[in-house]
Amino acid sequence: MQQQKIIILDFGSQTTQLIGRRVRELDTFCEIVPYNKFPKDDPTVIGVILSGSPYSVHDPEAFTVDLSQFVGRIPVLGICYGAQFISHTLGGKVEKADSREYGRANLVTIDHSNALFKGFEPNSQVWMSHGDTITAIPQGFKAIASTANVTYAAYASATQPVWAVQFHPEVYHTLQGTQLLRNFVVDICHSRQDWSADSFVESTVAELKAQLGDDKVILGLSGGVDSSVAAVLLNRAIGSNLTCIFVDHGMLRKNEFRDVMHDYECLGLNVIGVDASEKFFADLAGVSDPEQKRKIIGRDFVEVFNAEAKKQTGAKWLAQGTIYPDRIESLNITGKVIKSHHNVGGLPEEMHLQLCEPLKWLFKDEVRRVGRSLGMPEHLITRHPFPGPGLAVRILGDITPEKVRILQDADDIYIRGLRAYKVKLSGEEARRVLAAGVPADMHDGEIEVSLYDQIWQAGTILLSTVRSVGVMGDERTYEHPVALRAVTSTDAMTADWAHLPYDFMAKVSNEIINKVKGVNRVCYDISSKPPATIEWE
Repeated sequence: MQQQKIIILDFGSQTTQLIGRRVRELDTFCEIVPYNKFPKDDPTVIGVILSGSPYSVHDPEAFTVDLSQFVGRIPVLGICYGAQFISHTLGGKVEKADSREYGRANLVTIDHSNALFKGFEPNSQVWMSHGDTITAIPQGFKAIASTANVTYAAYASATQPVWAVQFHPEVYHTLQGTQLLRNFVVDICHSRQDWSADSFVESTVAELKAQLGDDKVILGLSGGVDSSVAAVLLNRAIGSNLTCIFVDHGMLRKNEFRDVMHDYECLGLNVIGVDASEKFFADLAGVSDPEQKRKIIGRDFVEVFNAEAKKQTGAKWLAQGTIYPDRIESLNITGKVIKSHHNVGGLPEEMHLQLCEPLKWLFKDEVRRVGRSLGMPEHLITRHPFPGPGLAVRILGDITPEKVRILQDADDIYIRGLRAYKVKLSGEEARRVLAAGVPADMHDGEIEVSLYDQIWQAGTILLSTVRSVGVMGDERTYEHPVALRAVTSTDAMTADWAHLPYDFMAKVSNEIINKVKGVNRVCYDISSKPPATIEWE
């Protein structure tokens, strides 16, 4: 039976990925493609969603699509710009709003007989974000919802399977947005809802066996979630024909190389561990510019990995833990590269290897669910994202083994503390954590999880270019401060600083200062992204 899919046409909205995540949460496969790349002859497409856009439909550079490719053939849902584009193209009218419609609104009228609004409560809250508004809809269409200020908050065709909403059902502040998407995907498009971690593992293992046969495959491991899940998935498909290479550049977390190698051994993976720390430290000596540090580490990693890979005679494939957001972020909707990614792009020509990316259709949360389906240990699955250059970009200034030692010790206390400290969550916060796949039982509307599982990413930064005065044992000290960083997020595109409990912060600060030689002050970073970034360098 062929895999059904929803196609999301991306017109450049910042929330397009969020639409995809919401559809996947309905156990339905979806694919995000540029607005002008609709797959015309794909019989597995059961519905189309048109995303929002930063443009007005009246802008000369506005993105357009030939609606006749799918309108009248399969169900269509336009969101924000998508709704305005449908109206504008089919004979309606879109005009500049008197004032930008942004923020919460309530649906004062709802056509509950329409399939899109099945189960909606009166006065349901939605989230608006547009400067234009629809002032007339095409002939043969009718309004199915309105707010106090927006007559055509939603409209639908009376004769064809076309629906459109000027609000954003994919965002949290549209309280019944998931219900609306469920109505469209499940009831209108008739999704079988057979997209799950277990079904993905089963189908992908079969596909990998067919694709790779008896060929040998090399995979570079980082110790992170994506590459680890990719390795276990490939191991299930091709067993000993997979060789993994794990390079230690000397700037991993404390004992990480040893611990991760042990984890991989327990998973039955064929892993070659390469300690190349001396080379990296030598090449980084005296370098303090962050971009230069990244370039040196990237260059050295490729050299070390390639040297080891060439020893694996007969290898025909290079496997990577590339996931779906990596690919979406690396290309904008015109097909031009806007941000390079370490897992996306060409291979070194001299390797003469084909590329295998078994996770290329998955979001991060789905990768974790697949890891659980594969029986991987929870501490590997729930690991926070960690920068490829490691602690080198969490040490301000030049890199030395001593500075790395200081940061490793401080960071180890911080991360262990986050794992040990338990918090109780309820409401939306509990829903967000459970949606991410974190194992937790709910009792009386509450769940208990560790601080580590509650946040997206945490780490310690060594301010090695700064010294601060302190007093220890009646003696003056002049040592380094460290900054603790913890953020909440869903995809790292935006992030808010985590409001950690004061008693936890006091305990961790005290332990770091007392136990880590070279640190006499602990700070906490309360910057959000934007305008700051998650990492300091």
